[in-house]
Amino acid sequence: MKIAILDDYQDAVRNLPCFALLDGHAVDVFTESMGEDDLAQRLVEHEAVVLIRERSHMTATLLARLPNLRLISQTGKVSGNVDMEAAQRRGVTVMEGVGDPTAPAELSWALMMAAYRRIPQYVGHMKAGLWQTSSADPAHNGIGRAVKGDVLGIWGYGKIGQRMARYARAFDMDVLVWGREASRDKALADGCRVAGSQQALFEQADVLTLHLRLNEATRGIVKASDLALMKPAALLVNTSRSELIEAGALLVGLQQGRPGFAALDVFDHEPIDPQDPLLEMDNVLATPHLGYVEQKGYELYFSGALRNVVDFAAQANDSIQKPG
Repeated sequence: MKIAILDDYQDAVRNLPCFALLDGHAVDVFTESMGEDDLAQRLVEHEAVVLIRERSHMTATLLARLPNLRLISQTGKVSGNVDMEAAQRRGVTVMEGVGDPTAPAELSWALMMAAYRRIPQYVGHMKAGLWQTSSADPAHNGIGRAVKGDVLGIWGYGKIGQRMARYARAFDMDVLVWGREASRDKALADGCRVAGSQQALFEQADVLTLHLRLNEATRGIVKASDLALMKPAALLVNTSRSELIEAGALLVGLQQGRPGFAALDVFDHEPIDPQDPLLEMDNVLATPHLGYVEQKGYELYFSGALRNVVDFAAQANDSIQKPG
């Protein structure tokens, strides 16, 4: 088969052990992010496309321009980035892969700790010759703080949220959970506190971390009015999806001082514009969507996705060889 792997920004996939699964196939690895017109031109001859999470969107209009496409193999779960109805109409098979909560949970915790102690800011200023300086702006040139005794608010108590709660208990934090009724019941069973309301979660959390799936029910679920309830020294951590927060609300909230800080791994438009105002703020720690980007996770994701391609190709070949 002629196979395309899209959006491999760091050209990492071909160096994974599982890449050998594609031996014997014609494989093109694209390292740059492309718009729909470029995708249509570059993929017109490909029979299979491997997607890295939601970096590329397979829309109905794009699928209509890919006459040879027979398979979309998704790393992890399809999450709104593939028009499933259009794929079905065009006879394109969509196969999901597997995932693991470890890497995004660890990154969420690392971002929280780094933001709390202002590590990137201190390191950057030290390299510029400024000793124990976290910001050139006196308003933000405060010292960091320890997490012990602070309230970690977790909205979304799934696999990642549960890991965050376990990390927090190891660091002597007070865990406060909000989410659906089933999530709240699970949190109580695990010994966590449950917020009395969504409002209480935002009011009481010293750190609030979001671990929700993005769908129509959760899009924009965090309102400007919620952020306005947060403490001036509070930290918002978002490694899930930027669209969970009402458009523009976080920037305004940070400018107004509630929350006081943010640690972000996801943005409305990715790759983010280097001139985006969020990247210019001293009270924002930002990473380029690294939640699942690490060696063990990549091997797991791509082992599943590439195995799906190989199995599909083998099955298609069998059906051709067998007489009708």
